[in-house]
Amino acid sequence: MNSQNVLFNSSPRASLPRRFGVGNSHSVWILASLGEQPTEELTVIHPFPFSIGRKVGCCLQIPSKTISGHHADLILKEGELFVIDRESTNGTYVNGRRTTEETPVADGDMLQFADFAFRLKQDVQGAIPMNTQCEDVCDQALALVQFDRLMEQRLVTPHYQPIVQIEDLKTVGYEVLARSTVYGLETPKALFGAAAKLNMEVELSQMLRWEGVREGAKLPKSASIYLNTHPLEMTRPGLIESMQQLREFAPESAITLEIHESAITNLRDMNRLRDVLDELKVQLAYDDFGAGQNRLPELCSVPPDVLKFDMSLIKGLDRNSLDRIQFLSNLVRICRDIGIVPLAEGIETQIEAEMCAEIGFVLGQGYYYGRPAPVTNFNSAN
Repeated sequence: MNSQNVLFNSSPRASLPRRFGVGNSHSVWILASLGEQPTEELTVIHPFPFSIGRKVGCCLQIPSKTISGHHADLILKEGELFVIDRESTNGTYVNGRRTTEETPVADGDMLQFADFAFRLKQDVQGAIPMNTQCEDVCDQALALVQFDRLMEQRLVTPHYQPIVQIEDLKTVGYEVLARSTVYGLETPKALFGAAAKLNMEVELSQMLRWEGVREGAKLPKSASIYLNTHPLEMTRPGLIESMQQLREFAPESAITLEIHESAITNLRDMNRLRDVLDELKVQLAYDDFGAGQNRLPELCSVPPDVLKFDMSLIKGLDRNSLDRIQFLSNLVRICRDIGIVPLAEGIETQIEAEMCAEIGFVLGQGYYYGRPAPVTNFNSAN
């Protein structure tokens, strides 16, 4: 949000003499804008009712097409502050939750009017300077406010990274990677960081898989769509049910479910999941193998279809010692001997690709073969 586009009818200090026209025994409510500016822009909430909207005459005028003419009001009742949405088109949100009724708000709450976000502050002793510096927490707070809207409107843009057969460079799959165009939530780190603060990592992961398959229907039908899981899904109910629903939605899609190596802690549960995936005709891949401990014997108790070797094992492969290369070659050979397809992640150079081929990797993934991109960057389904 560009806080410079928020207009004020007059200067807060100029229009409110002696502590903004409020006695020292009373608190002052303030809206602190959140966005890309290096400093907060503060607006004193006065007088009441305090109107927010696009039209001239509102106490806080925001000249944006996303803001309704009279978008919302802030009112004071017996010292308590309430926000009231005025049937706005794009909604009023309190801490990321849309509200349509008179809702109490408190110091520290995040208020969002369409795509303009503010932090509510209560200044009791006049301790808030009008040039308060923004902290990183402001961007984090804005992301939390935006997260509920992202989930409700499914505002994610799945990106797809090619997975190729190293021998002939044929694309045989695409991994779905989380992306969004919502400010503050563009990257997987930002998305799951906001989800973690709201304890919604599982819900986000499920939605990303669904949207990945839905958009992935436009990809060549011969390629498998690789879908990620969040580690928490291995300890909470719902993963099997979500995969069953996904298969009902896309009965013909080739799907591979990826599970992080470190999340595999209960082999009995993994066996059950493996059986269900077999029934659903969904392949299983273990992701980031070798990023921590090499647990190949343990993981092979519930063998995957594909084992994805972490990029830390591939990066700079040509500079590794012969012993390290031989060790990696032995792991790849064991995989192939027991029917697991070895995949090298993070291939970025031609020499890394050539060495992976010599070692025996069957599949490859990385910038050398293609960067993550929206589905429109790839050929249509055939």
